[in-house]
Formats: sequence, structure tokens, C-alpha cells
Amino acid sequence: MEIHVSLKKAILSAGVLLLAGAGAGYAANKYGKPKSIIHVVTLYYQDGVTDAQKKTVTDGVEKMAAEIPGVRNIWLKGIKVQGSAQEKQADGTMKTRQFTDAFVMEFENEAAFKGYDDHPAHRAWEKIYVPLRGQSRTHDITNP
Repeated sequence: MEIHVSLKKAILSAGVLLLAGAGAGYAANKYGKPKSIIHVVTLYYQDGVTDAQKKTVTDGVEKMAAEIPGVRNIWLKGIKVQGSAQEKQADGTMKTRQFTDAFVMEFENEAAFKGYDDHPAHRAWEKIYVPLRGQSRTHDITNP
């Protein structure tokens, strides 16, 4: 009888371990490695740029996304923006400026990304963006 009870405990323990393992596998994070290209821009605006002017920049990103073939997604609000740049002052000294804003565009492939640079919608947006921008950094990212 003791063997029978031990066998039941062993089977029950094995079942619990099997379910726990299946549960751990089910809870594992799933992710993909798309071949799209992510264009990340971090920036700070020149002193005196208003919230309304900043909105014209992000509205322009949205307008570009609607007009440029191959744009999949955009993100317009930086939650945590890191980094800084050195800015030369009128007196010749350097001032560290923190990046404050960011936006992202996702392109479906390299051809779409390359087409974006010379697209008329991009050139029109630059006429709004460049005069307001202090400095910016771009990071273009994909998967192998």
C-alpha cells in the first residue's frame, strides 16, 4: 500500500511539474524580428519655439506618413528621451542641451526608406521643421 501511495504522489508531482512547465512556456514572451526599417529622431527645439510650432512639426510627420509610399507606422510622442548635444553660444562658450522630443517612422523596406529622403512631402516638411530645430540625431535600425 505504501508503494501505491508513493506512486500516486510521484504521478501527481510529475503532473504538477508538467503543467508548471507548460504554463511557463505559455507565458514566454513572443516577439518578431521584422525587416522593416525604424527611423528614430531625437531632438531639442530652439529657444522660444512654442507648443503650437512643435505641433506643426508632428502634424507634418503625420502628413508625410500619409503621402510617402512604404511608411507603415509613426510614433509622435517621446516618453523618455535621452542624450544631449553641445551648442556653441554667441560668446564662444559651449552649452550642453538635453534632447527633449522624439518621433519615429517605420518603413516597410529599404526601398521605401531611400525613397523618403527625396520625396516632395519630406522636402516640404523640412521647410517647417529645420528652422525650429535646435539639433537632432537620427538612428536608422533594422534586423539582419
